Amino acid sequence: MSPLGTEPAEAPPSGRVSLVVNGERHTATIDNRTSLLDLLREQLGLTGTKKGCDAGACGACTVLVDGLRVNACLTLAVRMEGAAVTTVEGLADGDRLHPLQQAFIDEDAFQCGYCTPGQIMSGIGCIREGHTGSPEEIREWMSGNLCRCGCYVKIVRAVEQAARRA
Repeated sequence: MSPLGTEPAEAPPSGRVSLVVNGERHTATIDNRTSLLDLLREQLGLTGTKKGCDAGACGACTVLVDGLRVNACLTLAVRMEGAAVTTVEGLADGDRLHPLQQAFIDEDAFQCGYCTPGQIMSGIGCIREGHTGSPEEIREWMSGNLCRCGCYVKIVRAVEQAARRA
């Protein structure tokens, strides 16, 4: 017993997770409470995925897990065993940008850029899911991604442009 009459705190439970991130297999030992966002940023060094609210309300941490949009801040990393995760760093093919990345440049769809990775990942999900029939539909299906700079009109145009090219 410690001098204060309490037992020392136990180490938090940990686990191992093996997943494929941007086409590369990674295995990590992590605290079971670690979010996918923290695994990507802190252990794998993939800082393109942003920590905005850390509560699932802003979409800055959006990644694709097995092709579906996910808020990485709300996803426990230990639950990703065997999953395929795509982050913004995994989109370009060498020097050739993903069509939506290029559309963001073409449409000037960013200002400060903080939300841009999450917007792009959500936009890719929106296109893959077939929710690009109108600007209103795109806005609805991307409503979980916030932009404090208010670039929504240009973001919608970028998603429309990439959807037409897909």
